[in-house]
Amino acid sequence: MPEGGRTVRYEDDATETKGHTAGTTAGPAPAAPPRTPTKPAGAAGLSGARRAGLLVTLVLGGLTATPPLAMDMYLPSLPEVTEALHAPAATVQLTLTACLAGMALGQLVVGPMSDRWGRRRPLLIGLAVYVVATALCAVAPNVELLVAFRLAQGLAGAAGIVIARAVVRDLYDGLAMARFFSTLMLISGVAPVVAPLIGGQILRVTDWRGVFALLTVVGVLLTAVVFFRLPETLAPADRNGGGVKAALGAMRGLLADRVFTGYMLTGGFAFAALFAYISASPFVIQEIYGASPQTFSLLFGVNSVGLVIAGQINGKILVGRVSLDKTLATGLAVITAAATALLLMSTGVFGEVGLAPVATALFVLMTAMGITMPNTQTLALLRVRHAAGSASALLGTSSFLVGAVASPLVGIAGEHTAVPMAVVQLAAALVAVACFVALCRPWEQGIALSGRRPGTGAGRTAEGKAADS
Repeated sequence: MPEGGRTVRYEDDATETKGHTAGTTAGPAPAAPPRTPTKPAGAAGLSGARRAGLLVTLVLGGLTATPPLAMDMYLPSLPEVTEALHAPAATVQLTLTACLAGMALGQLVVGPMSDRWGRRRPLLIGLAVYVVATALCAVAPNVELLVAFRLAQGLAGAAGIVIARAVVRDLYDGLAMARFFSTLMLISGVAPVVAPLIGGQILRVTDWRGVFALLTVVGVLLTAVVFFRLPETLAPADRNGGGVKAALGAMRGLLADRVFTGYMLTGGFAFAALFAYISASPFVIQEIYGASPQTFSLLFGVNSVGLVIAGQINGKILVGRVSLDKTLATGLAVITAAATALLLMSTGVFGEVGLAPVATALFVLMTAMGITMPNTQTLALLRVRHAAGSASALLGTSSFLVGAVASPLVGIAGEHTAVPMAVVQLAAALVAVACFVALCRPWEQGIALSGRRPGTGAGRTAEGKAADS
């Protein structure tokens, strides 16, 4: 795919299809050399594929780390915020919901904007607004304004999330894209590991406002890195100049694709199970089981390590050897089993249980997310070639909106029972499984990694055959 400026595009280890969208008729794609970078004529700035790949990976990893930094570093201070602002726990949890809803709605705006004006300009504007909103959170005098500032923070922070995925689609395809998403799990996974630990330590020397002050500094640094180090990845010739009407048309077309919608909903409800854990675990671990903020931060970090390890197993071992759909099905099954165990423990079926069994079940659930989330994103984005920003926006918006709905539900019965968290997690996991089975139907269509349906065109790609093996 020709790009201007300093862009490098990486081809898949097996086969890259060029210019085809899901469902188009085409013959088998020619084999490409393993991991060969292709530069357009006149490309300048980056000296080699390895350097460009590492640089882009680090920058995109930082962008995808924005949501866990904005939410996870703040988690250990939730009980303190309830006391400091004299607000009930359910209201304070709305600060998470507002941030999540903002990230969802912001992606619907930023995604199409990036398809029209390129990736850099909307990204830099969003990061600048994110820094201002985060600074305002640090000085919020009451919970109502804190919720409003968190909404603004989420709206602006959406730029990093949606554009990072779009950039991956600009640069990678097929198996390479699946591996890259798993690599991002490693880099962005450092944020949820470190963020609660940092948040817990900050509470030793200051209050929850200090957490937002540090987040402001991180936002400024990330904005500077993006400004100086991230090249444009969408060439002017590939941009969508049709305005809002064209963007809405592209989204309608994506939603009309049953399989794309299936992966979108599957990932969205799996994320809801994850966010139920993120929203409720500070109260479950600290209020019900009496753990300190530092112990909670440590447990949260261990769970995030499990997610990162699973992501690396997915990218380094499973991709190319096991069908992405089979791996996704396994992840969904493990999430469902872990949520079932949590519900049984929280309702007293096993009698009085301590923190260790509950922490173990949460660890298993979080670890399974490491193979579920990158594969849903990859399988969905493989069905689009153009309008990657709009596709990324739909994926992110669905996940964050469903997560925003799940957040207040986990606190509906108060702070002294884990049953609502387990119920929301199990319900979300079951709906994700239902969407995967009813809409994606992988056994029926056998989606090739090229994004084409079998039976369309003269033959299947080597990628698709490898994926279904």
